[in-house]
Amino acid sequence: MSGPFETVDVARLRSGHGVKWGSLPAATIGAWVADMDFGVPPAVRESIVRVTEREDFGYPFWPGQDPVVEAFEERMAGRHGWTPRPGRTRVFTDLIQILQVMIEHATDPGDGIAIHVPSYPPFLASIARSGRRIVPLPMVWSETGWGFAAEGLTARLREQGCRMIVLVDPHNPTGRVFTRAELAPLAEAAEELDLVVLADEIHADLVFSPHRHVPFASLGADAAARTITATSATKAFNIAGLRCAVAHIGPDRVWKSLAEAPLDYFGTPSVLSRVATVAAWREGEAWLEQLMLTLDDNRRAVARWAAASPWDLRHHTPEATYLAWLDFAGMPPADGGPGALLERRAGVKLSEGAEFSEHTGVDTASFARLNFATSPANLQEILSRVASLWA
Repeated sequence: MSGPFETVDVARLRSGHGVKWGSLPAATIGAWVADMDFGVPPAVRESIVRVTEREDFGYPFWPGQDPVVEAFEERMAGRHGWTPRPGRTRVFTDLIQILQVMIEHATDPGDGIAIHVPSYPPFLASIARSGRRIVPLPMVWSETGWGFAAEGLTARLREQGCRMIVLVDPHNPTGRVFTRAELAPLAEAAEELDLVVLADEIHADLVFSPHRHVPFASLGADAAARTITATSATKAFNIAGLRCAVAHIGPDRVWKSLAEAPLDYFGTPSVLSRVATVAAWREGEAWLEQLMLTLDDNRRAVARWAAASPWDLRHHTPEATYLAWLDFAGMPPADGGPGALLERRAGVKLSEGAEFSEHTGVDTASFARLNFATSPANLQEILSRVASLWA
């Protein structure tokens, strides 16, 4: 199958479970981006409109504690059962900035940083470009789901000179939600080797029942004291472009190092990003519940499609996120990987799997990541185009 495709138009804002989506106005359908083809919670939109009508675009200022920090602490305690330590949360622009800052303040050039692979490509690039060494913890396929080898973990990290673990949970791109039992060996290794743990928990609000997100800092007093918890409202509430994130810093030495940095060295998120974040966390729950119904329908549609495919397509239904990690090993070889072939011949653009293991020896070249946070009609068009290559 080749040649141009008709535009997939859902500009009339058809809605499913109360969630609205827009159009994809190009012949090539994009299912690779990191955000959603939906709108935002009404409370978020209204908060931005109010600020705009007041023309309140001065420097962010408030008496007392930052409202973003207050909303974060409320959400962690109320939704995830973890009470952050007061006075240890800072506001940043996004998780990439948090990772880069914490690498510089918690490790030294040449140190090893462990991370599950495949992993979000900008994280791998940040570690590599900082002069640190990536120590991959390969995600392992099994018939029951994705996991990783915990046996001998402490010895492996010691041999590789690790000083930090970057834990992405829920995991991007496999969609795994790690259980308390799976997290325990990481906590034990971190305690024995005195490692800082940077826990990226940005997808924690996008977990499908019956799975439950376990904040790494909630594993015990030692875990809390060595964990930097990084999160944001941007993924679950579709406001990534507004740029606002938080980091709760457990390690005393990292907190002290940050406090000694020049004033405003890390920048300041805008008024709009702050009011949107607070509105999302405090008033967006009903919208999020409806969103999860739509995403659940979509992930099940992808699972049915993958199971019915005539080729050997390995896929585990994600337990969280709106991302599907698909193994196209049975597809004919293509220059640039499966994503390049799908874009060229089917007009569907997915994230190339090879990018999720760059700078490591792990091979993910046969995979591609699909973003299913779109309308059922768009998703069906995407899956039909991919399947047509084997018709």
